[in-house]
Amino acid sequence: MTAQTNHNHAPEDFTGAFPGRYWHKLEDGRIQCDVCPRFCKMRAGQRGLCFVRASDGEQVVLTTYGRSSGFCIDPIEKKPLNHFYPGTSILSFGTAGCNLTCKFCQNHDISKSREFDKLQSLATPAMIAEAAVKSGCTSVAYTYNDPVIFLEYAVDTAKECRKRGIKNVAVTAGYITPEARPEFFEYMDAANVDLKAFTPEFYKELCSADLERVKETLVYIKHETDCWLEITDLVIPGRNDSEAEIDAMTQWIVDALGPDVPVHFTAFHPDWKMMDVPPTPPETLVRAREIAMKNGIRYAYTGNVHDKEHQSTYCHACGGILIGRDWYELSEFNVTTEGNYPGNCTACGAEIPGRFDGPAGDWGRKRVPLRFQGPKAV
Repeated sequence: MTAQTNHNHAPEDFTGAFPGRYWHKLEDGRIQCDVCPRFCKMRAGQRGLCFVRASDGEQVVLTTYGRSSGFCIDPIEKKPLNHFYPGTSILSFGTAGCNLTCKFCQNHDISKSREFDKLQSLATPAMIAEAAVKSGCTSVAYTYNDPVIFLEYAVDTAKECRKRGIKNVAVTAGYITPEARPEFFEYMDAANVDLKAFTPEFYKELCSADLERVKETLVYIKHETDCWLEITDLVIPGRNDSEAEIDAMTQWIVDALGPDVPVHFTAFHPDWKMMDVPPTPPETLVRAREIAMKNGIRYAYTGNVHDKEHQSTYCHACGGILIGRDWYELSEFNVTTEGNYPGNCTACGAEIPGRFDGPAGDWGRKRVPLRFQGPKAV
């Protein structure tokens, strides 16, 4: 992958930009970024496809370190994470740019942004961690665009959060190299990985990416880290919604990752460059969930719709309701943390995979924007 070039302007000056990691020099003088499998090759003054990683001639630099596209306190269920401290609040932020080119992107105003005036004023890692503490958030989410491309900023923020007892959540497409994976996921307590489809053609044509690299990341997270993992599949009519594809995907998840990784089948709405595709019918999501559970996935959910029956969590052993859930609103909560496992069914005692700590939170579906003014969030 060659770099982003602007034939109408001279090379940019990246003096003072934050030094990046995971790169090497090529014999022809270009610098190759090794954070994601695109391996952008850049001359001095050029940006990679993601737009935020660039070459200053001597190294890769991150041009968005300390700058965000916005902060908002969300319900953890919005990430979506259903088995990670349910009902709690999470401080979410992202930067600009993305290393995928998804034609259906639902955050395209951020991920496709080429204007840094969309970014807020400086927010250092310590400022973000302090804002999470003062806001009563359990976690911080690196989201909106993909945190892989702002790895240095995300990792430094995650370190500051850990010092203060705040959890870290990555919302990512999982398009990251084996070299960069260990550092990134070492500091993440949970990840929701967007498994966008299960055919190489979909990834190539709609995302300019490689499905196999994403599968490798999923296997790595599940088997090589302590990071809690959930998966999202945005179900797009006529593109990735066939029963055969969902069957193949969920069989692979059970075989490669096990039955306890929750899977969210979420509704598509027309956006970005796919305005001609209709919204996902709710019955398609329900059918996807049925196929997943038939194949052995114990926790499958519908998303982006109101559907308590198929968004609630049920005990895989006795079938009783564990967590009543309608979109982001919780009702019943029948998980105890008094057993010998992080979570247990109060009815039968079966172990419930995930991260639980006492009763569910009561954040609900509120979304509260934050802005940083100087060193403080308001």
